Amino acid sequence: MSIRLYVGNLSKDLEREEFESVFSAFNDDLVSVKLIADKKTGKCRGFGFVTVKTDEKADEIVEQLNGQVVADMPLKIEKALPRTKPEEETDARPTADSSSKRSNKGGGARKAETSVAASTSAQPDPRWASELEKLKQMLAAQTTSS
Repeated sequence: MSIRLYVGNLSKDLEREEFESVFSAFNDDLVSVKLIADKKTGKCRGFGFVTVKTDEKADEIVEQLNGQVVADMPLKIEKALPRTKPEEETDARPTADSSSKRSNKGGGARKAETSVAASTSAQPDPRWASELEKLKQMLAAQTTSS
């Protein structure tokens, strides 16, 4: 089973080749080495991931390279946490009837927020209920007088 390592505290000016060279002593045990870059600028975002074949090699890499200085910055290497989906996206999935034909480009959280807001909007906040009732009466009086 492969183990994913998080490599943090990287310089923004770090190049992919330089990042890969840090792990060159472990080439036989590596599955992948990935430096995370900004989409717009192409510069390093300050972290990357290394996937190792075994848990023992992952521990060895952490022990040997954690704190090593690369591009004037001490590396922070630890086992990466498993990926999880945010709860809002899994709880508030749109049904087939309510889904639109547009693609969802990162708007999953927005859909979750709107569905939560829609379910709570039926009941006004009790702290403002009396004020809301006054506003409703004022609005009704305006629409009937015009």
